[in-house]
Amino acid sequence: WSRPRDGAVPRSRLVVLEPRMLSDEALYEALLNGDLRAFDTLYARYERHLFGFIRKHLVDVHEAEDVLHEAFLAILRDRAGARAARSLRAWLFQVARHLCLNRQSSARRATPALEREARSPGETNPGPERALEHQQAQDALRDAVAKLPVELGELYSLRTQGMSYSEMADVLGVPLGTVKSRM
Repeated sequence: WSRPRDGAVPRSRLVVLEPRMLSDEALYEALLNGDLRAFDTLYARYERHLFGFIRKHLVDVHEAEDVLHEAFLAILRDRAGARAARSLRAWLFQVARHLCLNRQSSARRATPALEREARSPGETNPGPERALEHQQAQDALRDAVAKLPVELGELYSLRTQGMSYSEMADVLGVPLGTVKSRM
């Protein structure tokens, strides 16, 4: 096909990009312009990874789901914060981290020791030998990560979510050099 002399692309030849193909920032701009499909795309893009990150901080699944939803609602509420961030992804994880820390702080003040003990995980269903070995390895890794200082545990969690050192520095609010030295 040939392009008109003025360089314009004929309307019939324009390709409309699927929302899932757009960058986070482009989706956020579309959301600000009223395109709710952009929010759905961002939610689908980060729901699983963000929930995994939140679960590393919070034991209770329902509480983790609440924090997940609060973090995504922050995209709609805090337009200035999301716009100022270098990376929407890092900003979203930073919001989730702060929400988790706030919940943990509140829980420590409000929950008696007996209630905390009652919420500890129950017995696991023994399965095939291989599944059991896998579960034991996961438990051992989780225990090892839990024994790390908070700063290192957060770094590990963020790194397993595929974040770059720069994004981890943004989420944690520390210099890039600090992240590199802790890794």
